[in-house]
Amino acid sequence: MAEFQVVVADPEDGTTYQFDIDGQDANRFIGRDLGEEVDGNAVGLDGYTLELTGGSDNAGRPMRADVAGPNLKALLLTGGVGYEPTVEGERKRVTVRGREVSDETRQINAKIVERGSESVAEALGLDDEDGDDGDDGDD
Repeated sequence: MAEFQVVVADPEDGTTYQFDIDGQDANRFIGRDLGEEVDGNAVGLDGYTLELTGGSDNAGRPMRADVAGPNLKALLLTGGVGYEPTVEGERKRVTVRGREVSDETRQINAKIVERGSESVAEALGLDDEDGDDGDDGDD
């Protein structure tokens, strides 16, 4: 059974939210490619739409949008996802995972592209209702 950690970024305010999902909710992501949009109900964001932007597998290998399928592939990279050269012109052979989400995927990165009727904090039940800002005054 698939089990993922989904990291959802909110581009409006720059915050991220992490969710551990499994079972039926995780199956909604299987077979999807990077760049596709999915319903936010899988992570508890009713009415929201998420775009898959990246991820990694169980060994920490990144997913690349330019590699088809869910399989591993060794690429000679000059930069981009999976490799950052330290010297101009430097290249390196790196093993990366394809753009399709599979059972081997461990983390999925997504961003909000369509918003629901309530804020993200309200949808997740994270609102601080008593007005306390977290500062207990013990400075």
